Amino acid sequence: MSTRNTTVQSPESSGRSAISREIHEWNVEDPGFWSSTGKHIAYRNLWLSVPALLCGFAVWGMWGIVTVQMLNLGFPFTQAELFTLTAIAGISGATMRIPASFLIRLAGGRNTITLTTAMLLAPAIGTGIALQHPGWPLWVFQLMALWSGVGGGNFASSMSNISTFFPKRLQGTALGLNAGIGNFGVTTMQIVIPLVMTVGLFGAFGGEPTVLQKDSGWIFGKIAAGTPTWIQNAGFAWVLSLVPLSIACWWGMNNLKTVSPSAGNPIVAFGKITYLYTLAFLPSIAILYIYLPEPTGLGLINMWVAVPLDIIAALMIMKLAAFGTMKDSIAKQFAIFKNKHTWSMTALYIVTFGSFIGFSMALPLSITVIFGISHVPDADGIMQHTLKNPNAPSAFTYAWIGPFVGAAVRPIGGWISDKWGGSIVTQIISMIMVVASVAVGYVMMQAYASATPEQHFPAFLMLFLVLFFASGIGNGSTFRTIGVIFDRQQAGPVLGWTSAVAAYGAFIAPVVIGDQIKAGTPQLAMYGFAVFYGLSLLLNWWFYLRKNAYVKNP
Repeated sequence: MSTRNTTVQSPESSGRSAISREIHEWNVEDPGFWSSTGKHIAYRNLWLSVPALLCGFAVWGMWGIVTVQMLNLGFPFTQAELFTLTAIAGISGATMRIPASFLIRLAGGRNTITLTTAMLLAPAIGTGIALQHPGWPLWVFQLMALWSGVGGGNFASSMSNISTFFPKRLQGTALGLNAGIGNFGVTTMQIVIPLVMTVGLFGAFGGEPTVLQKDSGWIFGKIAAGTPTWIQNAGFAWVLSLVPLSIACWWGMNNLKTVSPSAGNPIVAFGKITYLYTLAFLPSIAILYIYLPEPTGLGLINMWVAVPLDIIAALMIMKLAAFGTMKDSIAKQFAIFKNKHTWSMTALYIVTFGSFIGFSMALPLSITVIFGISHVPDADGIMQHTLKNPNAPSAFTYAWIGPFVGAAVRPIGGWISDKWGGSIVTQIISMIMVVASVAVGYVMMQAYASATPEQHFPAFLMLFLVLFFASGIGNGSTFRTIGVIFDRQQAGPVLGWTSAVAAYGAFIAPVVIGDQIKAGTPQLAMYGFAVFYGLSLLLNWWFYLRKNAYVKNP
């Protein structure tokens, strides 16, 4: 191994290494190189990547919890308007993953992870400020939700980066660890935010509390109406981890010159990242303006038109607005779109990660709306959904469990797939998800027609845990399959691209479930997901498991 401007050549050199942290030789498929040099460097980058990714997920996903507390505090917005905040964060995070898929080759791993982690400070602080002003217009909160999408985009660059450090035989395990522990950001956020909202963390600098108008809760139970609540800490609390993490990534991570030959110096690399991320916001803003109803937007298109338009617009802007060496690099990486396996793996990753992040975003508000209300008929026999349920379970007490399960089993899914083969594991979990999705839809239908919906909550929660378990295992299996199918140059961009498209689940699931709850038919959302899972079963079998499959895996 050789390094540029390095005073100490040891892979374990820390602060004494020069500021570039560039590695020029990297051949981890060679057992000798891996054991003597590669292993130490790879795992150091992995263990710095994991907490940075965790914070990215936390900032991106926080609107699923924040919107519930906004409802409890009496913010002057409807349930439908609050659902738009989680949806906006979802579509923004998904769109940001499209340029993030290509950032490692363009700007280098160390440069990318450091800057994108530091970028999270802006939405964290901005959200904290906005939440201190309940009277501010809806568009301010929608802007903060849009900005939080930076955290969602970070997953694509993080996974692309870690895939370059490990040999193929360890891809499932390494990527499962990075994504699995990183995904704990969702669980961490769902536990930490209700906790930090109960105390004034920053004294006079943190602002005054707001009084709960409705019962709230945290992991240990309910918090009664009338309790002072510092909702602004939902944003401010992440500053405490983002600052030291950004510094640690800067000093501890590496750029691989074999992967990022034209990254340039850090200032140039940071310029590329900022430029492409800024471009990614443009289609999100435009499509959301056309999609969202008045008074925020025009309400001219539905979600199923908005999502593909957003993807196409983001890709076209990247391709047309790139220049110099950046243009050539992007053009080379666009070659993945000519490979049919890019598209098959994209669909399969939607089944796994798309379900995980979509349900994580939609679950807290779904629990609040379905089980927090007694659904009773009026004098004319028409169902009414406005009477408070005194026995309602708190979303804050239970919503974190699902993402926790999904994240916890993700590394296991990678490890099992390294042993058995990714596609057979994907096939099994897809079967489970078909059945569980139909079952949870039926339970939701029963609860939404009941004056005592809480009696259906245990079954609802258990079935959702099955969905989270299966999707978590499947995340690891799809990583492994991508590592088998694609070479090292293409695997990173493919991982980033598939994760970008799957991340639209964070937009689609809250919208679909929210719309169906509003229509009085929440079960149809879950039945629709079950149909998609069934189609993916056939796709996975045709491409990777049948006798004459394109790539037999196993």
